[in-house]
Amino acid sequence: MKRLHIHVAVHDLQQSIRFYSALFAAEPAVKKHDYAKWMLDDPRVNFAISTRPGRTAGIDHLGIQAENGAELEELGVRLAQADVALTAQKGASCCYAKSDKYWTLDPQGIAWESFHTLDSVPVYGEDRRSRVVPVRETAGACCPK
Repeated sequence: MKRLHIHVAVHDLQQSIRFYSALFAAEPAVKKHDYAKWMLDDPRVNFAISTRPGRTAGIDHLGIQAENGAELEELGVRLAQADVALTAQKGASCCYAKSDKYWTLDPQGIAWESFHTLDSVPVYGEDRRSRVVPVRETAGACCPK
């Protein structure tokens, strides 16, 4: 079963952790000095926040987290059928995780990340290989920019 992913850039991580923990009635599943992530089942969402110098606060990117490689490939095929620019990224290190991904832009220019997480990594890891998709310069965390 897939999970909706939302990544929000924030100015004050601790204040935002308090707010979202209250909103979701749950503490983050992952908490780092510059990043936090909730893996919620109701609603089924992977909700992440991060701070990055020079980034505008607000929606960073949206996505769909696949449970396995087959689901990710199904998402890649569906995106290819949508006739949009699509960038595959295998083994990307980003957001304290190693993942296979597909990046694209919706018609409004919002970055969408479809991904399957393979493992965790000890650093945030902005993997710059994703720069091949022409995403707005304000897009951020590990998404193509």
